[in-house]
Amino acid sequence: MTRKARLSKKERMSRVLQYLGPRFGVVETELQYETPFQLLVATVLSAQCTDKRVNSVTPALFSAYPDARAMATASEEDIFPYISSVSYPNSKARHLSLLSRMIMEEYDGNVPQTLETLTRLPGVGRKTANVVLAVAFGQVALAVDTHVFRVAHRLGFVPASANTPYKVELALRQLIPDKDVAHAHFWLLLHGRYTCTSQRPKCTDCGLREFCVGPLAVKAK
Repeated sequence: MTRKARLSKKERMSRVLQYLGPRFGVVETELQYETPFQLLVATVLSAQCTDKRVNSVTPALFSAYPDARAMATASEEDIFPYISSVSYPNSKARHLSLLSRMIMEEYDGNVPQTLETLTRLPGVGRKTANVVLAVAFGQVALAVDTHVFRVAHRLGFVPASANTPYKVELALRQLIPDKDVAHAHFWLLLHGRYTCTSQRPKCTDCGLREFCVGPLAVKAK
């Protein structure tokens, strides 16, 4: 029986985090922001778009509309020129206009701080809400993006039946101690972004090969 087979999933996760932690250290989102509202906006824009691209458009956007009060006065037509180079700019401009108004009308201009209230906002799904809760408010929340989803499957932490980000999130939360959740999200994400890539993963550079169960065999729904 191999050492990998003898270890429980929790023990393997501990080994994985012990490896990734020193490699990446204390990490936060690569998105640039100054307030919880700006983080929310940037995270909405980052859906199916690179952080680099989002960071190229948000300085001008935030200069014009730095908070919910300012952005609530803008129509989607006003917002569109600032974000035209990101993916799906039409729908994202509409979402930013609507969510800003909702934050003003229902939350007195403050970004809400629960998963339930955040996901009521237009354009805000569970992943976006979890990023805001973890990064802006220091809550125990695990955002599962395409990188975390892929790494979780390749390292055998979730079964093939975990075919949605939500199922992966629930499975990983059973394995990661609360104190490590915020860091673990970024460590798994960065490992997937730079080493365990979707195409041509850098397996020879990976110190987690002993835990790898092979290519991702399931696509996220």
